[in-house]
Order: sequence, then structure tokens, then C-alpha cells
Amino acid sequence: MTQASSNLKLEQVILPSVKDLGGGFEVRRALPSPQRQMVGPFIFLDSFGPAVIRAGDGVDVRPHPHIGLSTVTYLIEGNIVHRDSEGYVQQIAAGEVNMMTSGRGIVHSERTGPEFRETGGTAFGFQTWLALPKELEETDPGFQHISANEVPKDEGDGVSMSLLAGTLNGHRSPTNVFSETLYADLILVDGARYKIDTAHIERAMYVVSGSVEIVGQEGSFGKDQLVVFQPHAEIIIKAHGPLQVMLLGGEPFPEDRHIFWNFVSSSRERIEQAAEDWKERRFPGIVGEDEFIPLPGEIKF
Repeated sequence: MTQASSNLKLEQVILPSVKDLGGGFEVRRALPSPQRQMVGPFIFLDSFGPAVIRAGDGVDVRPHPHIGLSTVTYLIEGNIVHRDSEGYVQQIAAGEVNMMTSGRGIVHSERTGPEFRETGGTAFGFQTWLALPKELEETDPGFQHISANEVPKDEGDGVSMSLLAGTLNGHRSPTNVFSETLYADLILVDGARYKIDTAHIERAMYVVSGSVEIVGQEGSFGKDQLVVFQPHAEIIIKAHGPLQVMLLGGEPFPEDRHIFWNFVSSSRERIEQAAEDWKERRFPGIVGEDEFIPLPGEIKF
């Protein structure tokens, strides 16, 4: 669902679709939406939770493939173990970043970690996909883990910013990205303000919790709204009560992107080939894992 804006600072306000996976575990998808596919390189934006995982339970995303993108996993609460066909095994905790680049093809699984599964707790976080530039869609697959103390931070005047990927206001993340990117976790106390620089052509904020206004515009925005800003507009946000937002954006691509299931490409034929390869089990496997998620029916663009 989307709402158009007549204000010069705003382009769109998008409300995510919501899917309940059972037990109150909700996933909200803001991108792609029927009204907008991408913001900068971001072609997929899912938030999940917060949900209470009971002791002995957990989340198990069985092995599945990707091409043409990088996945970025970021947790606010919880614990996930990543495994992939390149041999990487990495546990991610709150405040850390996992960046997996699929390139020409990778298979991975994501499961609740053993200690978290034993004790239970709250699971809450984001997974985003960054489409790769056309000339790098077939790059080598790879993986990068950024610990919480490696994530650049900027704190002061009631603001705490963690830069997960790309650049923002003079800061640069060590996360490997393949095009101009902005991805940050921003926390403000009541009344605090933050200016989002205009270095990136496309910019948006996803409201995690609280209420926020854009200085110079009437009204406010609340939980789970994706607010897309006009290019080059001066954006200063102000918190009404405690606020947490995710900032995202970057440079748009000159070519369209096609997306089917877990595959992203500038070429429909490439996606069709990847789907056939997965159906015929030609992707590499994950050591120690025999399960897999089947291809979900016929290709639809």
C-alpha cells in the first residue's frame, strides 16, 4: 500500500505487506511493493518480529539460492547462524552485520543459534537485499561479518547512529558494497533532530518504533511506514518521544531489475536459467545440510 505526497520533501509513503508465519512471528515487506520496486540499490526490505521464541523453539530457513544481489542481515534482538555453499558459518547477534554476496550463485540457510534455541528470547531484525550493478551481477560469491564494535557510530545531542553499510554524513562503513549505498540504524530521544545529508540521490526511512516529523512539513509518521524522500530535498527529522528508524538509499541503477523468488537480475533469461538450475539441483550445496526449499511454482515477473 502506498500514499502519494504533495509535499516537496516527500515522494511516497509505503505501508508494508504483513505475513504471519505462525506463533505471532510477523514479517513485514516494504520493498518491493506494487508501487515501488527499489530505493537506490535496495530491492528488498523485510522486518521481522519482535517475536518471543519459546525455549526449545526456533526459526529454520532451509537452504535456498540467490543470484545477482547481496543480502544484509541486521539484528536488533536475537541470534541467527548463517551457513552457505562457500563454506562460511557465522553466528550473528544484535548490533552485528552479515553481508552475503551471491553474484553468480550461492546457497545459504539461516537458523536460530543453539544457545538461543535452548533459552528462548526475542527475535527482531531486518534483512535487506542490495541489487548488484549489471557489470557485477556474475561476480564471485562471498561473505563478510562486521562485529558490533566495527560498525561506525556517531553519538551526541540525543542521537545514536550506527552505519551498517555505505556512507552517511562523512562516515563510511567497512561493509563491502558494490554501488553508492546508505544503510543506517538511527535512534533519537524525544525532541532530538537529525539532518540526513543529500549525498545520495535516493533516500528513505523505515520507522521501527516511535513517531517522527520532517521539519518544515505538517504531520508525522509512525511504526512500519517507509517514507521515501524527494531527491536533493533537505531532510531534518525530529523525534516525538523515543524514536528508532532505519535509513536506506543510494544511487539508482540505469537498468530495470527483474525479481523472482530469491533471484535478482537485469536479465529475465538469467533468472529463468537460475530457476532451472535450482530445480535440477545444479547449485552447490551446504556441507552438512540436506534440506532445501523447492522452487515455488512457475516464474512470474
